[in-house]
Amino acid sequence: ERFYRDAKIVEIYEGTKEIEKNTIARELLGRV
Repeated sequence: ERFYRDAKIVEIYEGTKEIEKNTIARELLGRV
């Protein structure tokens, strides 16, 4: 139960980082 919840949090955190990277990349490309 605890492990499953931790895994879920890590999954969400990793997904958020991916979205942030994509957003930053898009902003940088938009400025060029």
